[in-house]
Amino acid sequence: MADTAKIDRNGLSPRFWERKPLRKLSPQEWEALCDGCGKCCLNKLEDEDTGAVALTCVACRLLDDDTGLCTQYPIRHQFVPECIVLKPENLDTHAYWMPQTCAYRLLWEGKSLPEWHPLVSGDPDSVHAAGVSVRGRTVSEFETPLEEWEDYIIEEPV
Repeated sequence: MADTAKIDRNGLSPRFWERKPLRKLSPQEWEALCDGCGKCCLNKLEDEDTGAVALTCVACRLLDDDTGLCTQYPIRHQFVPECIVLKPENLDTHAYWMPQTCAYRLLWEGKSLPEWHPLVSGDPDSVHAAGVSVRGRTVSEFETPLEEWEDYIIEEPV
């Protein structure tokens, strides 16, 4: 997840994601796909038997609940080494656990971006106005014991 306030969407071709395959996107185009919802920074629970992934509202220690953004995005791996660097090359192995509303997942599945996505709306806050982000809806992983995470499962789309 990128910091939407710092995502450079200037100079991008209109609706580039509809004309270019994910593997052909520039680094700026790839980052611009992030809508800033914060859901990828929520801890997930995966059923060992079925592989089903449940989203919780238990946030990564770096997620700012007030903004719904990573507080250390450029250097997040110094604090959370297991944080995934999503790339076109590894999307197929990670898409199954990505949020249902995630642009990366939607495009990988051959679907369109929703109207509230900042690239479609032109407004970086449209994701929050649409009620799709986790801003103001999370609990801290430090203050929530792992054995209680099942109590914090949320249904998608949020």
